[in-house]
Amino acid sequence: MDEIRFVDIGEGITEGRIQKWLVKDMDSVKEDQAVAQVETDKAVVSIPSPKSGSIKIVAKEGSDVKVGDILAYVGTMDELKSAGAAQPSGNAKAQHLGEVKQQAQVPPVSAGKTSARILAPPSVRHLAESLGIDISKVKGTGPNGRVTENDIRSHANAGNAQSGASDRKNGAKQQLGSTEILPLSQTRKAIARNMELSWQIPRASHMDLADASALFDIVKREKDKALKQLDVKLSYLPFIIKAAVKALEENPHFNASYDRDKQEIILKKYYNIGLAAEAPDGLKVVVVKDSDKKSVIEIAKEIDELHKKVLNQTISLQEMRDTSFTITNVGSLGGGFLAIPMINYPDVAILGTTMIRDMPVVRDGSVVAGKVLPFTVTFDHRVVDGAEAVKFGNSFKGYIEDPEFLDML
Repeated sequence: MDEIRFVDIGEGITEGRIQKWLVKDMDSVKEDQAVAQVETDKAVVSIPSPKSGSIKIVAKEGSDVKVGDILAYVGTMDELKSAGAAQPSGNAKAQHLGEVKQQAQVPPVSAGKTSARILAPPSVRHLAESLGIDISKVKGTGPNGRVTENDIRSHANAGNAQSGASDRKNGAKQQLGSTEILPLSQTRKAIARNMELSWQIPRASHMDLADASALFDIVKREKDKALKQLDVKLSYLPFIIKAAVKALEENPHFNASYDRDKQEIILKKYYNIGLAAEAPDGLKVVVVKDSDKKSVIEIAKEIDELHKKVLNQTISLQEMRDTSFTITNVGSLGGGFLAIPMINYPDVAILGTTMIRDMPVVRDGSVVAGKVLPFTVTFDHRVVDGAEAVKFGNSFKGYIEDPEFLDML
């Protein structure tokens, strides 16, 4: 009988959530058959069976698991009779024993003192904080007095009932509506962590408008041809990527990251453009690798393939890593004029574009109607200054306004 564990898949991933079991309890499975999908903060990964046999599932769908945890067993029917519930292993065991030892040594925390020594996992502490509950006042019903999520919710419900009785007694007129607690998905947890890292960057933004009339005409002229002849959905985004790459080649400090500990700028000689993509479970950043070596048509095709994978939740970790610069195209969602995007840590800068719209532009001294693309460059002020941001913006703007310089095919 073999164990099916949530193994270390790299990228600093330490936990996940069982999104879906692809087999049923006690089904027959084959070696290397995908039996479960686990959502991590990077992507959804498939868990294979180590051998052929019958499977006994011990971790429930929707439950959180850590690296090393047992998800299921696989073996003969006789072997599976002796299989028990999943037990913590490796680091999980050490952590559990450490918590038990800590609880034995630490005296009870009195009211008014910090609740940091209360035995409870971070997710439970976060829930208590979000509900405004002092965790030191919650009686833990878990092993060795461990405070569980149910303990927090029961305490909250009891408090609400008591508060309601008090309100009725005092004749309170205000009636609050019901609430719903939504636990963060692994993706939203990752977004929260990345936003916290991003917020630590001292940033500034440069905004400008580009006359995108020529770009608008090219896309309008080539769109149907690209679809019919090349089976490619052509949009403005591939041109925006190519224009950004050209601007990065002329302004290399924007294609970089910053090492805070060593106080060094890491200039990147490759152009991996991250794209903010809306997914069912939250924002993801997919990466068009080596964008400088690809044509507009090749980039358009790759964007479409990556978008489909995001929607189908089949995107791989490799397809979401190693950005050198990021673009968020708010215009694809419609609405908005100018936006200030958050830097995708550890990048140095991010380009935000909004919807191309009809606006007056000046040509040859006359005001005429034109297609205008508003854009924002948000940058790490430790690495680049405002003057450099203007130069980058002007480079990008130049290629948008004269897109014939961009490699179409």
